[in-house]
Amino acid sequence: MKTAQTIITLCAGISLLFTGVAMAKKSSAELGETLFNDHTLAGSTNDSSCNSCHEKGKGLEKAAENPELVKAINRCITDPLGGEKIDGRSAQMRSLKMYVLSLHPES
Repeated sequence: MKTAQTIITLCAGISLLFTGVAMAKKSSAELGETLFNDHTLAGSTNDSSCNSCHEKGKGLEKAAENPELVKAINRCITDPLGGEKIDGRSAQMRSLKMYVLSLHPES
């Protein structure tokens, strides 16, 4: 009986783990907004977030025209925030891009 219960618990744990991994890989503007406002983004070494400099998208009006948007986002993360670069193919970066582009949809 105890073995069956252990197996069920283990299977449930593995299922939750894979669900969390799948969710972590999904990009969305909502996740981007959360990251944009997160003062711990990419190991930031100060109490600033992207929103600290770009409140309500200030200064990002032409982001959609920037062919190197990922590099620009990473420059902000490494310089003003003092964090580490984020992989351009990651769900975090895709989400940040989605959110930044959603700030000025008419651009």
